[in-house]
Amino acid sequence: MVKVVKFGGSSLASAEQFAKVGKIIRSDKERKYVVPSAPGKRNSKDTKVTDMLYACYALAEEEKDFRVQLMKIKDRYDSIINGLQLKLSLEEEFKKISENFKKKAGVDYAASRGEYLNGIIMANYLGYTFVDSAEVIFFDEDGNFDADRTDKVLSAKLEKIPTAVIPGFYGSNPDGSIRTFSRGGSDITGSIVSKAVHASMYENWTDVSGCLVADPRIIKDSKPIKVITYRELRELSYMGASVLHEDAIFPVRKAGIPINIKNTNAPDDEGTLIVESTCQKAEYTITGIAGKKGFVAVSIDKDMMNSEVGFCRKALQAFEENGISIEHMPSGIDTMTVFVHQAEFEGKEQQVISALRRLAHPDIIDLEADLALIAVVGRGMKSQRGTAGRIFSALAHANINVKMIDQGSSELNIIIGVSNDDFENAIKAIYDIFVETRL
Repeated sequence: MVKVVKFGGSSLASAEQFAKVGKIIRSDKERKYVVPSAPGKRNSKDTKVTDMLYACYALAEEEKDFRVQLMKIKDRYDSIINGLQLKLSLEEEFKKISENFKKKAGVDYAASRGEYLNGIIMANYLGYTFVDSAEVIFFDEDGNFDADRTDKVLSAKLEKIPTAVIPGFYGSNPDGSIRTFSRGGSDITGSIVSKAVHASMYENWTDVSGCLVADPRIIKDSKPIKVITYRELRELSYMGASVLHEDAIFPVRKAGIPINIKNTNAPDDEGTLIVESTCQKAEYTITGIAGKKGFVAVSIDKDMMNSEVGFCRKALQAFEENGISIEHMPSGIDTMTVFVHQAEFEGKEQQVISALRRLAHPDIIDLEADLALIAVVGRGMKSQRGTAGRIFSALAHANINVKMIDQGSSELNIIIGVSNDDFENAIKAIYDIFVETRL
């Protein structure tokens, strides 16, 4: 049994946090491969090391003196080293960084040094082997992640190393220069390492005890989700629930490796287990609720639309021509409604209307702005009768007008459209009926 453990920036922000992480890793012999992030904020007024590196490199690019800023970064690491009482010096590493900044090694190189240096400290602290991600994680000529080459090289490398620290967030280009992942970098690295070592579990340690049924900013003390499938997570993430970036999920999903989201500051909490599929019955009918504000509904009406071959394609071409992506598209016999992001649509609304007239010749085009979309997601909905009815009932009791409802054939999710002003109250009403009262 092999576990890969990834720790976020808040988990590694100070020597005190490092000590917690060390205790967690040493408490389970199966935790053999560690993926660290760069040090995050120690408090609300603090600055993340990655942001400090970006600012420092900006000075270097402008050929201004960056030494003071670089020494501040070194002080952050020295405080961790001294707090852990390690016999380790990063003097030579910082000299190398300074030289590379002067040579304009690139913003990706600068940003990656946060994880790189934290990896060196973590390996020294644990007594694990340090593996530089630039030597085992690769991007191709176009800047895309080279999954096949990475998996081959990384698997061969780690096969010979029983315990290792592999920094998150970066890899290398074909010319050897450093390249970072665009989003969720360390999460992606953890997933790649898990696939390479055929891990039994990928533990993603952060500052929350897993995923919650609803946004805690809207639902205070929202209940945790114990088990969630990849499909459910995808639906919730798409509608704004920030758990893991989908690029971080793909490698482990493909390999059938479960992910456990855990809390560094509450390691005994169960966390959330993310799996391909499960026969475990969900605690509630729904697994989670997520949503976003700021949509426009473009309603396109035309008599006998249903008998006109290609009508939908012509209508959608109007949006494509103007570079506007579509979120949802509920339809009736003589009408179709297209939901788009308001911020994206507002500057191009007249061009879209003109294109719709030219391409589809509709009878009426109607716009409604300031709408929100809410996704109610749950594998348990399939086996429960009247889920949509309960949602409508909850919203009616809360005096909320439903603008749209769209249910996929998989019965995994129901999308509801309401006005922006009703967004928070709608989530509260749905949460209450399914989780609090369970009517």
